Amino acid sequence: MATIALSFLALASGSPALAQEKSIVVASTTSTQDSGLFGYILPLFKAKTGIDVKVIAQGTGQALDTARRGDADVVFVHAKSQEEKFVAEGHGVKRSDVMYNDFILIGPKSDPAGIAGSKDIVAALKTIQGKAVPFVSRGDKSGTHSAELALWKQAGVDIETAKGPWYREIGQGMGAALNTAGAMNAYVISDRGTWLSFKNPGELVIAVEGDKRLFNQYGVILVNPEKHPAVKKELGQTFIDWLVSPEGQSAIAAYQVNGKQLFFPNAEKKAS
Repeated sequence: MATIALSFLALASGSPALAQEKSIVVASTTSTQDSGLFGYILPLFKAKTGIDVKVIAQGTGQALDTARRGDADVVFVHAKSQEEKFVAEGHGVKRSDVMYNDFILIGPKSDPAGIAGSKDIVAALKTIQGKAVPFVSRGDKSGTHSAELALWKQAGVDIETAKGPWYREIGQGMGAALNTAGAMNAYVISDRGTWLSFKNPGELVIAVEGDKRLFNQYGVILVNPEKHPAVKKELGQTFIDWLVSPEGQSAIAAYQVNGKQLFFPNAEKKAS
């Protein structure tokens, strides 16, 4: 009987069911998914650790809500104020910077607003609103949507009262927003990573870039296992530690599309 029991344990230890337990769920943004970053770095992480990462790609607000329900082990998003609130509420353990890129204003080559080449995003948005030129908003409580709303505020535009037929909210991700902008001959704010990976630019081009107000920081947080007991604390922390390690940071920096780097690592360096 002892031999049979040991044999069973040996088989069980190598069973697919148990092997599948070495996986985590990461609630993240559509930009990290649509840009192809995860497709590049996650196989490297799995090769190093054997941990499979299942990504739920949503807007930042939705990703944080997923984690608030305890349906993710880690969140990897890009809206710092929302992330800090998430931690302050007790849903997250600690927030760490991982990488950055920037937002850009995309628009039609014909440039109906007459703003192409500007480096002043606030002035550009004022012009778009003043001329009622078509503009697409994600309208999905994502990090990109939050950044857009903050920029309208900086431009002195109360977008809730200024909305009209020119302002189209779609409640969808970045790829859908770019497609809608192309179809409407409209302007849209995008993260640069998704834009560089976008396969259907059509007549869309970069209209405004380079404004320091377009900085786009990404952060990672372990979901609090004390509040959500199902969280895989050790495996989730292993993923976070890898992302901010020299190896993970190098992997992020190495990812390119058409020879262009999409994300720039900036995790805090630990004292040696």
